[in-house]
Amino acid sequence: MNKQTEIVDDLDRLLEVLPQFVRETLEEQGSFDNLIEVVLDLGRRPEARYSTGFVYLADNEINREHIDTVLKRVGEFGLDNRAGIERTLHRISAIRNRQGEIIGLTCRVGRAVFGTIDIIRDVIETGASILLLGKPGVGKTTMLREIARVLADEFLKRVVIVDTSNEIAGDGDIPHPAIGRARRMQVPRPADQAAVMIEAVENHMPEAIVIDEIGTEAEAQAARTIAERGVQLIGTAHGITLDNLVLNPTLSDLIGGIQAVTLGDEEARRRGTQKTVLERKAPPTFDVVIEIQSTQRLALHHDVAKTVDLLLRGVEPRPEIRERSAAGEIKVVQESDLDELHFGETREVNVNSASFLAKSSVPKAMRVFPYAVSRNRLEKAIAEAGVPLRLTNDLSQADLVLTIKGQYRKMPKRLREAEARGKPVYVLRSNTKAQMQEFVTNLANDEEAQALMEAEQAVHQVQLFSQPVELSPQNAYIRRLQHQLIEKFKLQSTSVGDEPDRRVKVLPVDLSSEIR
Repeated sequence: MNKQTEIVDDLDRLLEVLPQFVRETLEEQGSFDNLIEVVLDLGRRPEARYSTGFVYLADNEINREHIDTVLKRVGEFGLDNRAGIERTLHRISAIRNRQGEIIGLTCRVGRAVFGTIDIIRDVIETGASILLLGKPGVGKTTMLREIARVLADEFLKRVVIVDTSNEIAGDGDIPHPAIGRARRMQVPRPADQAAVMIEAVENHMPEAIVIDEIGTEAEAQAARTIAERGVQLIGTAHGITLDNLVLNPTLSDLIGGIQAVTLGDEEARRRGTQKTVLERKAPPTFDVVIEIQSTQRLALHHDVAKTVDLLLRGVEPRPEIRERSAAGEIKVVQESDLDELHFGETREVNVNSASFLAKSSVPKAMRVFPYAVSRNRLEKAIAEAGVPLRLTNDLSQADLVLTIKGQYRKMPKRLREAEARGKPVYVLRSNTKAQMQEFVTNLANDEEAQALMEAEQAVHQVQLFSQPVELSPQNAYIRRLQHQLIEKFKLQSTSVGDEPDRRVKVLPVDLSSEIR
């Protein structure tokens, strides 16, 4: 397998628009392969930003004349404050003051990279609609551009690119050669993107449509319309992982939409869940979601419908992970376990790379935020005990926090933040494996912890959907703890039903009058 070939798209054309002293310093330094962008801010020293860090390009500060010099040499700025250099992929983005004057410029290097999609070529060949996710700068647009070229030139499909900021096909009326035979439709204003997407389908009979940055509800609905007409859709969206879309009310329609459903008592007991659960509303717009973790590492969710259903039931499916080595060899470093998972009484959940079985009485794998705790020892304790716990580095996603006695006494900023968020904090006497095993075992059998976790999950559902959620029946003491937790999230609750089935009901703000 050959290495991917990177073509720097006329870097000289970008250097030409920069002030002379900035250009000369860049040319002296060289090292253009890792150059990401040049930043020019009024009253500050110019910066060159590389994938490995940044350097100042001069001791001189940027003045108004320097900014004006660049503005004269680039195209017109659109409503999204982006401009380009004709027939290149470079992007110039502006920062304005309150009077609308440009006081800062980000001059981003545009590159056409051929060979980036060999790692997912087999997926593209299926004709499936594919959604790319990843943090900014990870290469989503570069991959999108190469997919458009391959679909048009190698698969001989009729391809239309909806190019909102001229990032995919470059600035000017003539598209960049990097998109091959694909046609490009420009979008006059960012707000018109959804309308242009529909226009592309109705007027130009494409077999595939390529769209960058689906970010609004209207664009998500337009994407669904395109997919329902049998057109292959390749796009990117705001978000880093599939989980982000599940929790995003604006974009969740891309993966089928999420709704709250109230189960009957018998069905709730059969599932081992609370009465109100989240379910997928419709088939996903995209068949496949690809998370771009880095330029050489991707996570593939081949069956979005099944993956979302599992996530909503508290099961974390393991995606297929592919990597490209330095020599250009592509390897599958983790197989998907999607076919092995099911909705029966036994669920399989991942703790990093270790898999274990969880009892059906546990409604969801709890997420633990370890603070000053040995992660390796904790992972081993969890795997050996076979309980549904998952470690997270994101405090906002954690169900509870685990720390040691010495740290809790000091109460550092991170622990203060956890308590302010209403997160339960569990304290170990020492950082030993024995202490961690005891914690894991006790937590698995801790009805109080499970009940509080269920209450927190219900709070998130109410915040998302503004619909009341009923919890599982509990005794008076645990119900009181649940009420206190819900109050910390600035929501209200009431108890409904008769003993022994009396339970807490979490209320959205507009239904607080239901409290008796």
